[in-house]
Amino acid sequence: MNDFWTTILDFAQTTTTRVGKQLMQDFGQVQASQKADGSLVTQADKWADREIRDAIASNFSGYGILSEESDQSFPGTEWCWVIDPLDGTTNFTRGIPIWTISLGLLYRGTPIFGYVYAPTLNQAFHGYWAGSSGLVTPSGAFLNHHPIHTSSDSPSNNHFFNLCSRSTAAIKNGFPCKIRMLGVASYNFLTVATGATLGGIEATPKVWDIAGAWVIVQAAGGVWSSLKSEPFPLSPGEDYSDRSFPTLVVSRPELVPVFQPFLEGVKI
Repeated sequence: MNDFWTTILDFAQTTTTRVGKQLMQDFGQVQASQKADGSLVTQADKWADREIRDAIASNFSGYGILSEESDQSFPGTEWCWVIDPLDGTTNFTRGIPIWTISLGLLYRGTPIFGYVYAPTLNQAFHGYWAGSSGLVTPSGAFLNHHPIHTSSDSPSNNHFFNLCSRSTAAIKNGFPCKIRMLGVASYNFLTVATGATLGGIEATPKVWDIAGAWVIVQAAGGVWSSLKSEPFPLSPGEDYSDRSFPTLVVSRPELVPVFQPFLEGVKI
């Protein structure tokens, strides 16, 4: 791994570890307020956002920043970090230990590196996905630096599929797996990357929810299926504050037609 990618990985790990330590102090102890879109935000979200943005500005001169809590328009820079400083705020405020800090590094509007840290679970995911960028990157997806890969299993009543709270219309007779609902878009999809689940759907994820996981899922062998419009590449000057990207993720291509019929009633 060349010096550039070593620097990128070290930065993501060091920054999320430092921010995560402080968030652990606030976990389950802070009050949330409601934003215009109905989602929750806390002072912890805002603090984490400032810390990560300041760290990026100090280490990556000229890189753009797109963040849930501040700069929500894509600046059109060749390189851009996408930040979700606290994915799973509702879980965080209620003391439920599934929430993450998510970073994605975009090249010309498309993620090529993703890093997602779950402090309460001591789980750090990262991955590389060069796609059609023309760049030479490392390869693979990792959990705590150990390689991960999606499952090759077939659906059964002993396998899991994740829903979000807005996709419960998918629950119908004959659904081929047990259902779980974790409440965190990034972690929903990362369980597919590790092989813990065979698939998952998010009906209303924003670009900062998915930028990091988008890389890791595909690097782990998973299939990212956009149910409406493709999220990437991002468009320069576009405001992404009110744009959602409904998504189905499965462990392998053969499972797309297995789960897709159950999603027909889901509003996207």
